Amino acid sequence: MKRTFGILFTLFVVLAALYVRADSTAPVVFQVSSLAAFKQGEYDGGTTFAELKSHGDFGIGTVNGLDGEMIALNGQFFQIKSDGTVHAIADSEKTPYAMVTFFKVDRDLRLPPQTRGFAQLQETLDRLIREVNSILAVKISGEFAYLKVRSVPRQQKPYASLEEVLKNQTVFELRNIRGSMVGFRFPSYMDGVNAPAYHFHFITEDRKTGGHVLDCTIEGLPVEIAVKSRLELILPSVLINVTP
Repeated sequence: MKRTFGILFTLFVVLAALYVRADSTAPVVFQVSSLAAFKQGEYDGGTTFAELKSHGDFGIGTVNGLDGEMIALNGQFFQIKSDGTVHAIADSEKTPYAMVTFFKVDRDLRLPPQTRGFAQLQETLDRLIREVNSILAVKISGEFAYLKVRSVPRQQKPYASLEEVLKNQTVFELRNIRGSMVGFRFPSYMDGVNAPAYHFHFITEDRKTGGHVLDCTIEGLPVEIAVKSRLELILPSVLINVTP
């Protein structure tokens, strides 16, 4: 009897996990590795982009070897290299660090005129959203007055820490340009798993350039918010589910 119950319970857990994975409306963020490991120089991962696509159509991250910035928008995955050029990512490529979700809008907002600076953008979003304990997926689209973005070159082994790598980042300034900012905000209690702040990547509407957002000036653009209550975190040898 106990053996039968154990088998049935295991089967239930497996089926429930498969259901969540297959359900594109589930409020789940799928993340490869942790920020703490990534910052220490863990730049080689085993998760392919084919696998990543099965978990989301919206997200950010990088490519193995820390080869530039990655952005996923409307199911398309792009790599922004250190020269600022954009390339489609093959399914066979792998990522050491990424977060994706199926983007389903829960809330529509609009930024006030003249949101100047990344710090002001974060403060404004927090004031408008008022959701401190959930993970937020955030998309801002339209014509941006000003953006400062960066990318980084592919790294060679032995890998340096992220702090060292960013000393050689390439920075681009973009003005009066149409595109989308794609990103997440994780709650403060998840520090180390991810950054307890807003993290955005940008890609132009014509898919010609972009990068990790460092600074911005935004004039009253619309904001779409997806509220996420679950995190599926994959590490080299273990799969962990964390519910905020």
